Amino acid sequence: MGGFDPRLLEDIVEWLLSQGADYAEARFHSLRESGFVLMNGGLVGVEREARIGVAVRAIVDGGLGFASSVAPASREEALSVASRALSAARTSAAGVKTPVRMAPARLGRARYSVVAREDPSDLALEDKVSMVREATTPQQAGAGGFRVERYTVAYRESVEEKVIVTSDGAFIESSIPRVAVFYNITASAGDRRANRWFEVAGSGGLEVLRENSLEESFSSDVRSLEVALTRAEPAPKGRMDVVVSPEIAGIMAHEAAGHPSEADRVLGREAAQAGLSFRTFYRGRIIGSKSVTVIDDPTIPGSYGFYLYDDEGVAARPRRLYDRGELAELLHNRETAAVYGVESNGAARAMDFRSEPIVRMSNTYIAPGDYTFEELVEDVKLGVYIAKYMEWNIDDVRWGQRYGALEAYLIRGGRLEKPVRGVVLEGTTRALFASVDAASRELRFYSGTCGKGEPAQGVPVWMGGPHLRLRGVEVR
Repeated sequence: MGGFDPRLLEDIVEWLLSQGADYAEARFHSLRESGFVLMNGGLVGVEREARIGVAVRAIVDGGLGFASSVAPASREEALSVASRALSAARTSAAGVKTPVRMAPARLGRARYSVVAREDPSDLALEDKVSMVREATTPQQAGAGGFRVERYTVAYRESVEEKVIVTSDGAFIESSIPRVAVFYNITASAGDRRANRWFEVAGSGGLEVLRENSLEESFSSDVRSLEVALTRAEPAPKGRMDVVVSPEIAGIMAHEAAGHPSEADRVLGREAAQAGLSFRTFYRGRIIGSKSVTVIDDPTIPGSYGFYLYDDEGVAARPRRLYDRGELAELLHNRETAAVYGVESNGAARAMDFRSEPIVRMSNTYIAPGDYTFEELVEDVKLGVYIAKYMEWNIDDVRWGQRYGALEAYLIRGGRLEKPVRGVVLEGTTRALFASVDAASRELRFYSGTCGKGEPAQGVPVWMGGPHLRLRGVEVR
């Protein structure tokens, strides 16, 4: 843990209890990151950052206080951070209307780590640059005047280490390395332009880029841009059947199931920062067809949102947000779980030591079904298949949503035909999920960095799903 003594966290917790705190929590949080940026294949920047410190929370008479600092080197420095958290809790208690409580939970005492099979630190910077450049070099020209105008590629590697101690028994040590590559491609053909941004990421070492097919993803996206700009014809409009790829299913799972299932949103606490949730006012149980089950699971090996214990020391587990078309669990930290009278399901995450643990997603996906992709398509008389999106939009309560396609194809008589452009899938969360009548067997995941909170926090996530068939939805 970089020379930090975890016993200082125990000192903080013991001292806070001795000063009258009802609950105390101390977290050592180290995030070391490095990377580089390529523009049109040329190296334009190298970065290195270390955020290492301690975060402390205390509850006194129902008031919650938080304080953080760079990692203390002595007991006196550690107790100084604790004192600030205690003072904040007492100030909060004087004006609190609803006392803060921490719900019971399956707390852990454990140490775990993710092993990087191909450790990035074993490879020199110039070799990593060459590896990423080789995987992300596009064809510059193609048919119909197609050309890649510019492309930016950002590589990032990190190691996140934590020690979490709570006054009710949690003690967790963890170490998770991650590797990510983000790219943005802008291409043109004549007077038409389009762009594609994408991220390949996971927990582990450089094997992440191979196992998640960075080179194949980049090449595929260049081909998709060429198809969209040079071969696609205007798409049909109106109400029709639509088949969507796992990529579209994944963003739907994240935006239209994950975010509205965050308990702090439902309680209205994210209103000014990241919006609300339709689950605040929607009184029905049914949100989709029986083909729609949405799961958020932090425990998927190799995933970008992987963890086994959350930042309050609670054991992680899969959470069913939508279960066969019905609203099910909310995502909780211990504070929101207490409000609802349930146990925390381990969804508390903090971006770094300067951040409080708030309710967050991890790896959110629509569960697969029993069909092949070909079986989904062959039962469509006239419709479209959306393979990739170029943009998406959803309102603040996660109810009205739309997805604009980058790559799409006409379906006629159960067969994929010509590529089409201008496809926009639009509808309410209820209408789109209710229209799903079948899901394919395969399950694919896609990487992202999810933003939320004030001050803003970005945390790594995966999102995914199978191919889905939607009956009679609006294509604009």
